[in-house]
Amino acid sequence: MTASPVPADVVSLADYERHARERLPAAVWAYIAGAGADGITRRWNREAFDRLKLEGRVLADMTGADTGLDLFGQRLRAPIILAPVAFHKLAHPRGELETALAAAATGTVMTISAQSSVLIEEIAASAQGPLWFQLYMQARREDTLALVRRAEAAGCRALLVTADAPVNGVRNEEQRVGFRLPDGLEAVNLRDMPGPVLRVGPGESPVFKGLLDAAPTWRDIEWLRASTKLPLLLKGIMSCHDVRLALQSGVDGIVVSNHGGRVLDTLPATIEALPAIADEVAGKVPILLDGGVRRGTDIVKAVALGANAVMVGQPILHGLAVAGAVGLAHILNIMCAELEVAMALTGRPRLSDIDHGIFASC
Repeated sequence: MTASPVPADVVSLADYERHARERLPAAVWAYIAGAGADGITRRWNREAFDRLKLEGRVLADMTGADTGLDLFGQRLRAPIILAPVAFHKLAHPRGELETALAAAATGTVMTISAQSSVLIEEIAASAQGPLWFQLYMQARREDTLALVRRAEAAGCRALLVTADAPVNGVRNEEQRVGFRLPDGLEAVNLRDMPGPVLRVGPGESPVFKGLLDAAPTWRDIEWLRASTKLPLLLKGIMSCHDVRLALQSGVDGIVVSNHGGRVLDTLPATIEALPAIADEVAGKVPILLDGGVRRGTDIVKAVALGANAVMVGQPILHGLAVAGAVGLAHILNIMCAELEVAMALTGRPRLSDIDHGIFASC
């Protein structure tokens, strides 16, 4: 019998994170786990989940219990989607190909990052499950459209535009260790696509001197909506103001996200921002949420406050670093099992049964 590549003491996502940190070079870990500035938002993402108290229910009829849902015409095993994460080869030599294998084995949607370390076409050729594609709007519209057409041709079933990072956050942890991508690793899908032209003089910052020249606006989202028939989700929404503009622009879904705390520090936790955003959306489009999701209890809390599903990001790289596709599949199975336990012990047989009443009231 072949021994499992998963260490015997790994039973939770926190265990995967601990083992991944031990196995990866310090500079790579600083990139994977790093946050913006002082890491306050990263910490708040977890603390906000931890503060929410669930109310246990006993003797509930759990006949026909099910974690499945329909989303954009797809039947999902559970409300868990693999978020777009750049450069999977930092954690495993096969990179996104291993991720696609784990996603297929667990019936999970994989979102290909625009900054993937494997070509869209190669991932799609090996994938046996549904794929979405994450898009950063490029400096030239023709380059953006070329990426969209490649995603469509590869069979991706939705487009997810990341809107909250027109410039990188202040990544002090990466700066301290001098992180650079290893030789031979690059954002292969963006090869030969020009970035902004910097106009920086001595002592000047590049932020207002070139980096924002081609930053997307709401007009670009409207143009993109008119340029593809794929469902279009907008990721990085943290305010009701932006929800209104997103709906006016014709998006098909909202992703409540603070980029895992990696861009603007001291943004609120996503689970704290979710209720007001859900009220503003008022059921018009599906809502996804990311940021610190690590337990099945986190998923029921997100669903109770208005999310249709959650996205997990950093755990992808943790699983790959520890045990490749087997590790990531194990992570997804752990989360599904924990979700089932949480639903059973709160007396909620289906996702539609999860509401505000799931929180402790006495």
